[in-house]
Amino acid sequence: MGNRFQVSDRFADGAQYIGGRLRPGTSQDEHSVIDPATGKSIHTYRLASTADVDEAVAAAREAFPGWSGATPGERSDALHRLAGVLAERAEEFAQAESLQCGKPIKLTREFDVPGTVDNTAFFAGAARHLQGQSAGEYSGDHTSYVRREAVGVVGSIAPWNYPLQMAAWKILPAVAAGNTIVLKPAELTPLTSLMFAQAATEAGIPDGVVNIVTGAGRVAGEHLVGHPDVAMTSFTGSTGVGKRVAEIATATVKRLHLELGGKAPFVVFDDADLEAAAQGAVAASLINSGQDCTAATRAYVQRPLFDAFVARVAELMETVRLGDPFDPSTDLGPLVSHAQRDRVAGFVERARGYATVVTGGEAPGGELKDGAYYRPTLITGAAQDSEVVQSEIFGPVLVALPFDGDDEGIRLANDTPYGLAASAWSRDVYRANRATREIKAGCVWVNDHIPIISEMPHGGYKASGFGKDMSAYSFEEYTQVKHVMYDNTAVPAKDWHRTIFGDR
Repeated sequence: MGNRFQVSDRFADGAQYIGGRLRPGTSQDEHSVIDPATGKSIHTYRLASTADVDEAVAAAREAFPGWSGATPGERSDALHRLAGVLAERAEEFAQAESLQCGKPIKLTREFDVPGTVDNTAFFAGAARHLQGQSAGEYSGDHTSYVRREAVGVVGSIAPWNYPLQMAAWKILPAVAAGNTIVLKPAELTPLTSLMFAQAATEAGIPDGVVNIVTGAGRVAGEHLVGHPDVAMTSFTGSTGVGKRVAEIATATVKRLHLELGGKAPFVVFDDADLEAAAQGAVAASLINSGQDCTAATRAYVQRPLFDAFVARVAELMETVRLGDPFDPSTDLGPLVSHAQRDRVAGFVERARGYATVVTGGEAPGGELKDGAYYRPTLITGAAQDSEVVQSEIFGPVLVALPFDGDDEGIRLANDTPYGLAASAWSRDVYRANRATREIKAGCVWVNDHIPIISEMPHGGYKASGFGKDMSAYSFEEYTQVKHVMYDNTAVPAKDWHRTIFGDR
């Protein structure tokens, strides 16, 4: 195994970041960060208690007046400095992310970290553009304009699959808009969220603007969501947990932003470039070991191409190199934990009773036997209503199904509770345009699947949640819209008063 990020010294002071400093949690419970490539503990820390959440929220509340009162230019400058700090520490962030998640180092170096730096630079610029409808005399007798104001303290919960990027997606639009934030990362993967908060302090963002509490979901997470001083909750994770978050948040009438599960269809029409579709399917289904809510999971292939597509995808999957995440030649790392690996394996084993496992479907042995590895897996012959087609597996598993006419392909693509992402593969612009109109998903790619950019929104339909991350649209989540109206007449008795009392 290659060299790894050294954790013990960096986080010796604890895994909570409150009011600008690292400190230990006060819960009696400890948690270990496990290297999923080896199964060994790399850091043990004390979890956050509800008292730690209270302190973090208090720090955020105290920092709010100063930060929300800063000019957009001042917030922009701070975020530009943060982008610079992140860029300088890019390799350190990449190593820490690979260590705690098992991601191949080439993925963290070329996707997770540069994407986060770019998000930061984008929101540094966007902080100056909190725009509303232009001022005008819409009633004739009044001047109206729109203010966008910060919501307050945001309590956010991020998942374990993209800890650095998800921390950035939560923190950046919130603080760019003038909010302060308390973020709870997943207990499995807190390291880069803590490092991000430290970088924010180094960049000159005031203490208390960005706080991290690392604790159990049912303790720290639920207390954060239900806290009376938290004005908004943003959650990324499974649809099941999202429903629980919604129940708690709505009890205190909080603003709510949910980015939940996905089961992305990958629709290949019979005029598609077969090689491009096969290459795209392998990349899109295996990114981050399939632990991506936008990953391609259901390949619907028009019948004339189906057999050739299955054969080529299986051939490509068998070339994928599993190995040490720190080896630059490794294509596929382990899943985030052995529990997650076993969950994925359970889906595949049950599918053997009603479908065909074309390739993969097993954990490797040899020098990888102690890690949470699972081979790239392709399944065919499953029914549309089967578990592997309808449920989010969150692993390196692609299910391929044939369809006949275009109507059927689009109908099958929409036939799950989810609607986060999808792709359509065709050389026919009219066919592709129809798919982008009729597939119910927050993002539909044409002849590609996975790329995201800071300028465009990310968020779903249906059981995939609501609200947008990234882009200027995210400010709609993290700002209050206020209408301000001035009388221009200086007339004491307005004409409309007669509808309440008196005569014209």
